[in-house]
Parts: sequence; structure tokens; C-alpha cells
Amino acid sequence: MTESEFLALAESTLNDIEQAFDRLFEQDIVDVECKRSGNVLEIEFVDNGSKIIVNSQAPLQEMWIAARAGGFHYKRVGDEWRNTRDDTEFFTSLSDFATQQGGAPVKLK
Repeated sequence: MTESEFLALAESTLNDIEQAFDRLFEQDIVDVECKRSGNVLEIEFVDNGSKIIVNSQAPLQEMWIAARAGGFHYKRVGDEWRNTRDDTEFFTSLSDFATQQGGAPVKLK
């Protein structure tokens, strides 16, 4: 994948995440605030102040998640972002981390 293709895909992924959390907030499922600065998306759970940070790493062509559970790296495999260690899918993992930190079941995709 070229750098411009990665950047477009990473931007789309971050937008999808932000929109999904906005919908969950509007549906009163989880109380979150999303803040975006360039390639970094900060998801704050208002009730407990915990955060999940999602960002893209263009030099490595990876998406990264930092959550209470740890730091995780995802590479593009076919049509999905897959964990470089255990091959879990990005949105499934992010949903699990958000459920753990937010206290309510979160399903992003």
C-alpha cells in the first residue's frame, strides 16, 4: 500500500471510530467525549475519566490503540486491521476495551 493510500485509510478508520462513539453517546449507551488532533483520537469515558487513544503510525503503516489493557498495534491484512501479536480484529478489540473501560457493552461494528 502506498503512503497516500495508508493515510486515506487511516483517516477513514479514525472518522468511523469517532462517528461510532458519537452514535453510542447519542443513544445514551456510553458517556464519552472524543477529541481529535491530526492522526490522534482521544476517547474519554466521562464517568471514570479513563481514556483510550487511537492513532495512526504512517511510517509503519499501522493503527495503534492505547487502553487500560495495554498498547496494541494493528496492520492491514486484506480488508481488516489485524493485531500484530495475536491477529485479533481492530474493531472487535476496540469494542472490548471500550466495554471494559466504559462499563457498558460497546459494539462498534
